Amino acid sequence: MTAVNTVLVVGAGLAGTGTAILLAARGVTVDLVEVDAGISALGSGITLQGNALRVLRDLGVWEAARAEGYCFDSVGLRAPDGTVLAEIPDARTGGPDLPATLGMPRPALARILIDRARDSGVKLHFGLSVTGLGEAGDVTFSDGSTGRYDLVVGADGIRSTVRRLLGIETGPRPTGMGIWRAFGPRPASITRTDLCYGGPCHIAGYCPTGENSLYAYLVEDAQDRSGLGPVERLETMRQLASAYHGPWDEIRAALDDPARIHYTWFETHVLPAPWHRGRVVLIGDAAHSCPPTLAQGGAQALEDAAVLAELLTGHDVVDERLWTAFTDRRYARAKAVVDASNQLGQWLLDREPGDVPGLMRRITELVSQPA
Repeated sequence: MTAVNTVLVVGAGLAGTGTAILLAARGVTVDLVEVDAGISALGSGITLQGNALRVLRDLGVWEAARAEGYCFDSVGLRAPDGTVLAEIPDARTGGPDLPATLGMPRPALARILIDRARDSGVKLHFGLSVTGLGEAGDVTFSDGSTGRYDLVVGADGIRSTVRRLLGIETGPRPTGMGIWRAFGPRPASITRTDLCYGGPCHIAGYCPTGENSLYAYLVEDAQDRSGLGPVERLETMRQLASAYHGPWDEIRAALDDPARIHYTWFETHVLPAPWHRGRVVLIGDAAHSCPPTLAQGGAQALEDAAVLAELLTGHDVVDERLWTAFTDRRYARAKAVVDASNQLGQWLLDREPGDVPGLMRRITELVSQPA
C-alpha cells in the first residue's frame, strides 16, 4: 500500500527523474512532463559527490553513469603558475564502495536517467508544461488537456513554474559571483579536480567528465556580460584563463568553440518549510538552490527525490505526518548545504580566509549520513 497511486512530476532534471523512477519502480503510475522538446545534446559537466552516487545506485543507473563519467578520489590545490600546493584525499561520502567523486557530461546523465524512467514505466511528455494548478491535484497543461493526480511534484528548476503557480514569492537571488564554463577535451594530465585561488578570478578549476572530456570554469565577480557575442565570450574566457598555467595551458589551447562557452551568475534561495501546499510539493532547485562552491546541488536534488519517494511508498496516506517527516529529513540538511555554499563564496568575495577546513569537515560529516 502506498500513499499515492497517480503522481505528476513536473521537470526532467535530477530531482524529477529520480522521483519518477523510484515511484514507478514501486508500482505508482507516474506522468513526467518537461517543457523542453527533448534532451539537449549540448551542455557542460556536472560534479557528483558520493552522496549523489549513493542515490544513483538506488536508481539502478550507477554502472551506466560510471561507464560514461570519470571517477576520482582526491582534489588538488594549485598556484596560478600551475605549481601543486596540496593533494587532498576526498571523503567518500557515499560509503567505501563508491568513489569520492564522479564527473560526467550533463547531457549523458540526463539521457541515462530518462532511459531508466522510460524502462521503469514512467509516461514521458516532452514539450509540455503546466499552466494551471489546484492544491487538490487538478492540473491544466499547455496543450489544453487536464488531469487530476494524488500528488503533483514540482521539480522544474530554479525558475519553477509550479512555484509561481502556487503563489510562492521566495525565489533565487544573485550571490555576487559569475562563472565562465567551457566543455572540451581532457588532457591526459588531468585526472581529478584541481582548484586555483588567486589571479584575476576567485577560482580557476576543472573537472574530468570522461576519458576524452572535461569542463573548466572560472569564477569572477558577477558582471553584466549580456552584451558579449559568442566570439567575444570565447575571447574573454581565454583572456582570463591566460593567468593560469600548468594544465590550464592545455585547456586554454583547446578553447576554440564559442558554442561551448557559457556564462551565468551564481544564485541562491531556500524555500521556507514546509515545501508543500495541499497535494503539491516542491523539490530540487525549485525548493532550494546553491552556488556550486560545494558541488552539492545535484546531490541535494537526488536526496530530495529519494526521501520523498521513500515516504510516499512507505505511508498509507498523504497527511501531515508524512509531510512532517519529509520536512524533518530534508529542510535543515538542504539549508545547511546552501548556507555553507554561500559562506564559501562570501569569504572569497570579502577576501577573507574563513574557516574553510572546519566548514568542509562539517558538511562532509553531514552528507556522509544517508538523508
